[in-house]
Amino acid sequence: QVQVVEYEGGLVETGASLELTCAVSGDTSATYTIGWFRQAPGMDREFVAAMAWDNINVGYGDSAEGRFSISRDNAKNTAVLQMDNLKPRDTAVYYCAVKFTTPRDVSRSENLYGYWGQGTQVTVSS
Repeated sequence: QVQVVEYEGGLVETGASLELTCAVSGDTSATYTIGWFRQAPGMDREFVAAMAWDNINVGYGDSAEGRFSISRDNAKNTAVLQMDNLKPRDTAVYYCAVKFTTPRDVSRSENLYGYWGQGTQVTVSS
């Protein structure tokens, strides 16, 4: 069994930065990709970023707009989504997800991720 937990969402002002942390626990003996997704009210969930186990291959969705960056620490089974210059349109519930796969895999489809956190709310005020 695998547990995924997101931390450090919150309310910030436009232009601020925020760092979200994802912690993975349980049976993590195999390699896995970590992905970040978000869902705004009334909208479909969308891909934000993902990083492969190799800490080299990374992918970003249009929603990242060059303002977000993903990193991970395999020894600690954690990942961080650094979000800079936040805008009101970034307001959403942010989810961390895990996909057990090959070390270089970077998947953008939420359907490929088998383990999800409960989500953390990020609200950006104008």
